[in-house]
Amino acid sequence: MLTLIKIEWLKIKKYPAFWWMLAIVMLTYPGLNGMFYYGYIKATSGKEITNNIAKMLLGNPFAFPETWHSVAYFSSIFVLLPSILVIMLVTNEYNFKTHRQNIIDGWSRQQYITSKLFDVLIVSVIATLVYVAVSIAFGIYADSSTVSQWNEQLRYIPLFLLQTFSQLSIAFLLGYLIKKAFIALGIFLFYYLIVENIATTYARYKMNDIGRFLPFEISDRIIPSPAFFGRFGKDAKEGYEHALNLVPEHIVYTILLTTGIWMICYAVHKRRDL
Repeated sequence: MLTLIKIEWLKIKKYPAFWWMLAIVMLTYPGLNGMFYYGYIKATSGKEITNNIAKMLLGNPFAFPETWHSVAYFSSIFVLLPSILVIMLVTNEYNFKTHRQNIIDGWSRQQYITSKLFDVLIVSVIATLVYVAVSIAFGIYADSSTVSQWNEQLRYIPLFLLQTFSQLSIAFLLGYLIKKAFIALGIFLFYYLIVENIATTYARYKMNDIGRFLPFEISDRIIPSPAFFGRFGKDAKEGYEHALNLVPEHIVYTILLTTGIWMICYAVHKRRDL
């Protein structure tokens, strides 16, 4: 097991796109959250009545402990970036025939898929570490007086990891089945950015919210929108509380979906002509 992880890490770390994508993620996470933080400062600073009302309603979504929730939610928007990397990693295995070389070197078919699972896990862990670093930085910078509450809401760390791993697993499955990076990326982007968003929105209002069972939406809902979204009216508050109540249910759905994805990968690779 450790040998597989070591081999995959050696392969990944020599892949230039991995470091480029990591650099982009390290810039995007703080950049996106910084944009929302700037909007918060803009809305709450000043002596106008509206500024004071906004501050009362919003609290400080980037101070501890709420920073864990807010940064997780906003950072999860850009799971698209590591997803592209995962698709490139798996399709390159077929472009350069390294999947065959692994088998020639004595790997079993099961070991090959396990090594790819570790690829996805490594990328997920790195993204999570970046998220943790950004959350801590914003928590300290936004309000240093709340640092004593740093260990509250730490549950969003494993939730972010689970969400990221689940969504990267979907990207892996697509790249694994299609094998062609350009086609897989095109389908992924079209579905992720357009199809599921439209279907989820339509289903929320017309089909009793059945869209919550769509592949990405299942794991999206384990990190609901930050608490301040639930402070703008009775309906918003009820919606936020309902979203929180559904989190345990969607954790189970996410685990089942992710397990199913990898079972499909193992089953397909067992029969696939190499």
